[in-house]
Amino acid sequence: MSRSVAQLQKEYRRLAVSLGQIGYITQGSVFERKKGAGSRYQWTWKNKNQKTESLTLNRQQYQWLRQAVSNERELKRRLGKMRRISECVFAHSVKSPSARK
Repeated sequence: MSRSVAQLQKEYRRLAVSLGQIGYITQGSVFERKKGAGSRYQWTWKNKNQKTESLTLNRQQYQWLRQAVSNERELKRRLGKMRRISECVFAHSVKSPSARK
C-alpha cells in the first residue's frame, strides 16, 4: 500500500522539525574498557585523512560523548528516512519523459 504525497510531505516536515531537537553530535565510538590501570573510557574517531585517532576520557566526558555519538546515529537514521521520502515524492510528482521512438 502506497502512502499519498500529502502523507509523505507531513512525515517529512515532522522529521525536519525533529532534527533541531537532537542535541550535540559527533562521529566515532566511545567505549568502556575492562578494569585495570588508567582510565576505563575511550573515544575513537577518523580524522580528515581517515586515520583513526583515540582519546582517553574521564567518566563525565565519556557520558557526554556517548550521548553525542548516539545523537549522530539518530540524525543519520532520520536523514535516511527523509531521503527515502524525498525519493518517493519525486517518483509521484515528476512525470517520466516519454520513450524515444
